[in-house]
Formats: sequence, structure tokens, C-alpha cells
Amino acid sequence: MSMAAAQLAVVTPGLSGVTGSVRPGDSGPRGEFWNACIQAARFLCGLASESQNIASGVCSKTKPLMTEFSVKSTIISRYAFTTVSCRMLNRASEDQEIEFQMKVPAAAFITNFTMLIGDKVYQGEIREREKRTGDKVKEKRNKTSEDDGEKGTETFRASVVIPSKDKAAFLLSYEELLQRRLGKYEHVISVRPQQLVGRLTVEVNVLERSGITSLEVLRLQHSRQKGSVRGEGDSELPPSTVINQNDTFAKIIFKPSVVQQAKIAQNGILGDFIVRYDVNREPSIGDIQVLNGYFVHYFAPKDLPPLPKNVVFVLDSSASMVGTKLRQTKDALFTILHDLRPQDHFNIIGFSNRIKVWKDHLVSVTPDNVRDGKVYIHHMSPSGGTDINGALQRAIRLLTDYVAHDDVGDRSVSLVIFLTDGKPTVGETHTLRILNNTREAARGQICIFTIGIGNDVDFKLLEKLSLENCGLTRHVLEEDDAGSQLVGFYDEIRTPLLSDIRIDYPPAAVERVTRTLFPNYFNGSEIVIAGKLAHRTVERLHVEVTASNSKKFVVLKADVPVEPPEVGNDVEPPEVGNDVAGSARPEGGGYGDPNHVQRLWSYLSTKELLSAWLHSSDERDKERLRQKAQALAVASRFLTPVTSMHLKRSGLQTDKPEDAQSMSAATGPEPVMQSLRGASPQPGPALKKPYTPRIKVSKTSVDGDPHFVVDFPLSNLTVCFNIDGQPGDILRLVSDHADSGVTVNGELIGAPAPPGGHKKQRTYFRTITILANKPERSYLEITPSRVILDGGDRLVLPCNRSAVVGRRGLEVSVSANANVTVTIQGTIAFVVLIHLYKKPAPYQRDHLGFYISSSRGLSSSCHGLLGGRPPSRRVERRRQVPRAKLLLPVPLA
Repeated sequence: MSMAAAQLAVVTPGLSGVTGSVRPGDSGPRGEFWNACIQAARFLCGLASESQNIASGVCSKTKPLMTEFSVKSTIISRYAFTTVSCRMLNRASEDQEIEFQMKVPAAAFITNFTMLIGDKVYQGEIREREKRTGDKVKEKRNKTSEDDGEKGTETFRASVVIPSKDKAAFLLSYEELLQRRLGKYEHVISVRPQQLVGRLTVEVNVLERSGITSLEVLRLQHSRQKGSVRGEGDSELPPSTVINQNDTFAKIIFKPSVVQQAKIAQNGILGDFIVRYDVNREPSIGDIQVLNGYFVHYFAPKDLPPLPKNVVFVLDSSASMVGTKLRQTKDALFTILHDLRPQDHFNIIGFSNRIKVWKDHLVSVTPDNVRDGKVYIHHMSPSGGTDINGALQRAIRLLTDYVAHDDVGDRSVSLVIFLTDGKPTVGETHTLRILNNTREAARGQICIFTIGIGNDVDFKLLEKLSLENCGLTRHVLEEDDAGSQLVGFYDEIRTPLLSDIRIDYPPAAVERVTRTLFPNYFNGSEIVIAGKLAHRTVERLHVEVTASNSKKFVVLKADVPVEPPEVGNDVEPPEVGNDVAGSARPEGGGYGDPNHVQRLWSYLSTKELLSAWLHSSDERDKERLRQKAQALAVASRFLTPVTSMHLKRSGLQTDKPEDAQSMSAATGPEPVMQSLRGASPQPGPALKKPYTPRIKVSKTSVDGDPHFVVDFPLSNLTVCFNIDGQPGDILRLVSDHADSGVTVNGELIGAPAPPGGHKKQRTYFRTITILANKPERSYLEITPSRVILDGGDRLVLPCNRSAVVGRRGLEVSVSANANVTVTIQGTIAFVVLIHLYKKPAPYQRDHLGFYISSSRGLSSSCHGLLGGRPPSRRVERRRQVPRAKLLLPVPLA
């Protein structure tokens, strides 16, 4: 095959046996298509790197091949669980080092990391970080995060040496609370595998009980490395994206083929996959959700008159701002000045080594003042150094004097919008003293919003300035359109609706509540509060909101009904349906079974403790806050500045668990480099889908006092029934012995009935046994405390430790104190939920729930209580399904 031209024969849907030729540099649709095909051919030959060519029909040695890259996210009431799975193959004749990297949102907490190397499994464990190493870690993180190059993200990296011809898998999980900005929640997933991938999938499931009012998937947001991706239209979906949606649930799948990937980016850097949506909200005190003793309160009022703004724009005009940066900034300020409202007041400061103030006081918004302000900005010229402290002090003094003399403080919001591209070089240059000076001058009455431009800016200083003074911060890279990002940032704060917000709950009814005082509420944002109910038997929760707006003092009161948990049900049932729970799932957070409200409370509480710890100046108080943050982070399995992650080997190996070099993070997931070297394992079977949060659960299930749910989608029918068995009874759940060779039984235990109940006793599943005869005989016995696997070699796995084991045609994945996933021949999957009670009542027993996740491998002659013809695999519209514990909108399998 000529190196100057490549002739390919391809078969694609709608293109049968198409042939043609293309030369380097060909353009137009035909050239674009054939260039993509060439990249696909390179991928199939293992030549994913652009620098290698197809020559003589022989594939040469290349870097390790990524065989799969998949991301699954489940968003439940704004709280997102995300799991990333990446599989690599070392095709070289010698050992090679492989690096896994993933950009993670800066606000997220990493909760787990697992590596599979051949037949060895290395499981991450969150531990307390030793106090003496904290300062060094913070310095490292500051340096690496500045070099990250992506707004609002940090890079997680892990490297490992893979033996020749062997495989490796990396699994990363993280959690985050989505922030509402400009009336939308935005979930961002980085899709940058660095090469074309045979199986690339992104799946996002959104479950919002209040209803989804709008949902959109943006075109892929390209890498900021110039030339890496060709442009797409703003309105078009990423190729192969499919959206299924109803009132409360949406499922989005992005699954591009190799040819489609090559058309987007030949180097495998596709960009950010972004889902935006908003929810229905009643014009009242907000949305309060309660689950198993925890509550979350979402407050986002609208249709209120805006508060007047007192705003000082502080613009860096030092010599480093010369050129495009200053020009774009000026254009953005021109737009912002035109957007000010007549009731607002403003002023402008330019600073370098000198502080230059436009007016000696704030002026009202009139056509003449806006015009004069634009002229002043236009004549700014870059020169000198950067006096950040002096500029901030002058801006705060202007606002303080205006509010004091004009008596407008109770009915207005005072803001500083501060923009710079550098570090302090003139005047006060010590970071801590700048922070202290600013905090003392602002006194909590003035909010400071900061924007850092370029790679040389001291972004950590700007971040702390905003965090300590009720503001927000943004980082804009030099190659970005700084002007449009400035305008977008201003749009988030252009309309303050309320100030001095206080949200109260009865002290006797709640405990461990997160922050309840907020200086301002801006239109399109959201206030989120979480806490614990002091008594689970409470029927109503009194909520009182007080705030100020432009016209009056606002007081909102409401008694919110709290649905009591069903007696004996201290655990949250899984979301059931078409792969909903198959997305990333929490593993309990150290407090019991999965509960997204509890996880959200842990997330907010940890964030607030870490913030208080970082900004406390009292050493004793600082240590107390560090210990509290550390205890909660370890219990919740959050990777934070006060915790570290250690890798332990587990699984089939009988070796004593060994610690690898620890990983750590600071203020969220830190860019970390994890190296692991050891004895080269012998090539073994790849373990398929080993990470337990990625659970697929269908509606066909049995749980609780056995309550059965059987789905017949072809008949548009769901059947629910109970079995009043006796303790010791063994129920045949699935019987397909003759065909797939699978049999599932469940053994019952008894418990007294709860007071006032209509039953004399309750029964639960204590033991689930699974027998698989194909391709070889294996026997599984699962209880709430252990898993016994007997297939020649007997293996006992405790249920309080995560582990993954596999043999021919069978995989068993244990998620500590949460669930056991059993996959048989890749076509049959069962999920056994482990229900544990921390302080069980007399009528409660630790028990199991059984769910059929995938029934593709079961035959049409399968029978048993959950047997019958396998459910249809076609996607159908979801509907409300009666459940024993909770009504959830769920999709059909």
C-alpha cells in the first residue's frame, strides 16, 4: 500500500462495499470521510498514533491499546455519582508503563480507585492523612493544578507497569453536587482517551422527582489545545447521542464508532460531554426531600424584583495585560456597563503600580455616566506592576463610604468584580496579609468576585479572596475568549434577588445542619441545605426563611410533610429499571446502605469543614476542624486534603495485602501520580466489569418481606405479589438448569411483626444460593456476612470488604456492606443487595434482596418465582410502578 495514498474497502451502515482513494490534504466531505476511515484502519491495526502510517499492510509496534473507555453517571436530585472504566492492553513484547488519566470536576470528591493487572486486583482505601505531610501535599497540588489547563477541573493520574501481552483495567469513582448557574444544572464529563477506542461509551441518567423542565446535550466542548479538534455547529448533538426522557427521568447515551471518533478528533481527544437541565419548582419555600433520617432543602425563588447593585469594577492594567487580554477585557466591560440597571450604582478602578480611580464616589447608571465610563476604560493603557492589595482596599473603601453616606445598605448588594492576570508585585505582596487586610476591610458586608486570566495568575489567592468574602472565582486561559467568559460570569451575578438570607428549622427537630446563613441569592442559582432529623417519627418539618429584597423584608413559613419510613425499612431501595442503577452508585458512605441524601449531606458537611479548617487562624480551632473533617471524610470515603488513598491487593491472590505508595488529594481530587511496580503477573483472563457501583438492576426482583416485582414489557404489565412463607422455607427464584445451567434459591428467616402490623411475623431472605453449570460447575452461597464460592477451589469472601474474583465464565464482585454482583458468561447478571441495620429493632433482621440485572442469557423455558420469558430488551416509556418500599419512576428493561 502506497504511503502517499491509501485505498480502503469499508462496510458501514448505509455504505456497502464503498471504495475510494484519498491523499493527504484532501478536503471536503469526501476527504473528511476517507481521512476518518484511514484513522479507523490505523486503529484496527493498532496504529492509533497520528505519527504512524499504514505501510505494506503490516502493523508496527505502537503504544498500549485502549480497548474500552466508558463513563456512567447517575444524577439523583442534583447529586451525581460517576464511575469511569478504562481497559488497556500491552501488545508489546516487553513490559510497558501505562498511564491512566482523567479530568475530574474540581468540586468533586474521588470515592474509589481500583486497578486490575492481569488477575490481580488493587483496591483503593481511604485513610487518615498524617498531619506532618499536609503542607507538602498542598504545595504540590497548587503547582500541578495551575498547570492543568482546564477550567474547573483537576487531573487524576495513575501509572502502572504492565507485563507483555497482558491487560489492565482502571476504575475511578467520584461524586459531586451539581451547581445551578443561569437557571441550569450542568454535568460535565471529560472524554479524552488520547487515542481512538474500540468501545467508547458515555451514559448519563438523570432522576429528578420534582420533574425535568428542560434538558439539552451540548456539542462536544473542544480541548483547549489548539488544532486538536475540528469545529462543530453549536446546536448539533455529539454524533451517535441518543436521549430518552419522560417527566422525571432522562437517559443519555453517547456511543461513537471509531470512524465517528476519528471525524471528531484523530488524536482521541474528543472534549467535554455536557448535559444541562433544570427542574420544576413550586413558587413556595422550596423543595425538601427526606430519606432515612436525612433531609435536603433546595431553595431557588424566582419572580422577585431585583435588588439594586453597588458595584466597583477593578481592572488590572499592568504591563502584562498588553495586547489581546486587555482588549477583550475592555470589550467585555463595555457590554457589562450597558447591562447595568437604572437603580444600580458603579465605579471603575484601573491598577498597576498605581491605583487610578475613575470617580471619587459611586455614580448612578445614566446614559451619560455609562458613556463616560466606557471612555475611561478605552483610554486605559498597560504599564507597571501589580498592586492587588492597594486596588482591593480602594474598592472596598469606595463601597463602604457609599453605603454609609447614602443609607442604602438594607436594600442593596455591594460587589467588587476584580480582574487580574498576575501575582502581587507592588505594595503588599504577602498572600496571608492581603487576605487578612481584605477580610478585615470587607467585614462580611462586601462580596468579592475574582477573575484570573492566563497561566501566570495566582489563582489560589483569587480563590481564597472570593471564598472568604462571599464571592465566586473563575479562571480564564489566555487562548480562551476572555471577553465572552467575563460576560458569562457577570451574568451569573447580574440579578441579586435576596440578601441576608436565613433559613431556620426547629432546633429540637434537626441536627448537624449545614450552613443556613447566606449573604445573597442571585437569580438562576440555588441554595442547598442538608441535615439529619433528630427523630425519624416526625410527621412535619417547620421551615422559616427570612431575607431582604428591594421592596420589603421577606418572611416565608411552611410546615413540610415528612413521609415516615415504612416500619422495618431503614434502607433505601435501589433505583430499578433500564440500567439506572447500573450507573455509578454510592456504597453507603460508612453509615449503612446507599442513600443519596445522606451522601449529599456528607459532601456539603465535608466541604464546609474543610473550608473552615483552611481559613481558621486559631491553631486549636484549626486542629479541631481538621479532625472533624478527617473523620467525616474517612467515614464517607472522600479523598480530601486530610485523607489519603492507599492501594491494597485483594481478590483471588492469597498473598498478604500489600500497601502501595499512597495517593492523596487537596480540596477535592488532586492531580496525583500513582506508580505501582511489582512482580509481573502471568497473563490471565480479563475480569469483565468488576467495579460494583456499576450495578444493573431491572424491575424483576424480590426484596423485603418477600415482595416480588415481575415485569412483562411485551404485555405492558408489571405484576407485584408477596409470598407468606415460613422461616426455613427455600424458594426457587430462577430455574433454567436445562438450558443456561443457572438455578437460584432463597432461604427465609423469620422476625416478629412490628407493633400494630397485620401480620404475625415477617420473613426475609437470609441466604441466596446460585448454581451455574456452564461452562463449568460453580456454586455460590451469599449471606449478609459472607460469600462462599465453590467451584473446585473453595473461596470465602467477607461482605464487609470490597473484592472482585473471576474464573471461566463467572465473575463475583463484592461491594463492602452494599451488594454482591454475579455475572455469568457475560449475559446473565444478578445483584444481591445487602441490607444491614446498625441498631436493629426486634422486628428487623439483616437480610438480602435479589435483583435480575440482565436476563439475556436465560432461555424461554426458564421458570421459578422470577423466571418466565426474559423481558424484552427494547426501550419503552417508563411509568410509575408500585413498590413495597418506595414509589420510583423507573424505565423498563
